[in-house]
Amino acid sequence: LRQNNTNSMKGVFMQIRVLNETDIKKVMDMKAAIEATKDALKAYSSGGADIPLRANLDVAEHKGQSLYMYGYVPSQSALGVKIVSVYPDNIAKNLTSVPATMVTLDSETGQVNSLMDGTYLTRLRTGAISGAATDELSNPDSKIFALFGTGGQAETQLEAVLNVRDIKEVRVFDLSKDRAEDFAKRMKEKFEANFDFEIKAVDSADEAIDNADIITAVTTAKDPVFDGQKVKKGCHINGVGSYTPEMSEIPEYIISHADKIYVDTFDGAVSESGDFIKPIKKGIFNPNKDITGELGQKLLGEIAGRENPDEITFFETTGSAVLDLVVGQKILEAAKKQNIGQIIEM
Repeated sequence: LRQNNTNSMKGVFMQIRVLNETDIKKVMDMKAAIEATKDALKAYSSGGADIPLRANLDVAEHKGQSLYMYGYVPSQSALGVKIVSVYPDNIAKNLTSVPATMVTLDSETGQVNSLMDGTYLTRLRTGAISGAATDELSNPDSKIFALFGTGGQAETQLEAVLNVRDIKEVRVFDLSKDRAEDFAKRMKEKFEANFDFEIKAVDSADEAIDNADIITAVTTAKDPVFDGQKVKKGCHINGVGSYTPEMSEIPEYIISHADKIYVDTFDGAVSESGDFIKPIKKGIFNPNKDITGELGQKLLGEIAGRENPDEITFFETTGSAVLDLVVGQKILEAAKKQNIGQIIEM
């Protein structure tokens, strides 16, 4: 479609770069994504990001929801909105139940300049933020990684940890042993060329966390997925799956006994994650006192990180539009340089 501006200039088109999952993978690897999430967190924690609460619309007649995560990060020239829909009945139509699209805008002109696969972007930045936390908080000599959950987010969680630590043993636990074994096989084949590690499906949560240096939970569980009292000293834990008040995969023992607790965004984590909301309601956790701070504050040098090898550190992420905006903008900039993607004109 031809679009004339207010001065009636003819022949002026708005160019929009369209990037699918394959395109994104060509221009941004996990290491770059981890650094991008660090930039995003620093911008947020320093007050350099305008991130309103996400808008949520019910589409009752189709049993769906449409969510809009938007904002502006001036230091990164990042302006845009991620549109995420939740339509459980899509499975019957052979469609994804949580489709997502990222829309970026030129911050100087307000024109849309890209559309990208929001589903993969979410997986990439969610894995990357756990990688950033693991890089900043886990012991540098960590070797054993326990991963809970094998769903759509699990692959990038594994990839991120492999990128920041010299992991030698990965243990995967899922409610379905067959699913865990299939995941382990696929991940070994995918990453063995770049990383020297063994990966196996285990029979129990206790087996997974026995002497584990790093634990990541990325499940939809409403109850803890492992015994917090069996976590070894010095372990770092990432809580990724709990983004609603009903979901709580991390043991309350960890929430109340971890030496240091970090979050991606304080308001989001405290208001959205059942990992925190449930112990707050029980009176065993005071977020204003017990949360060490935002990971961005640690990156800015405003608060301490790990101070000795025996500390148990915990990081909670519920996700934020600031991550989508900054990572998405860096993907777009890289795609422009490499001339990747399809260009459409309007």
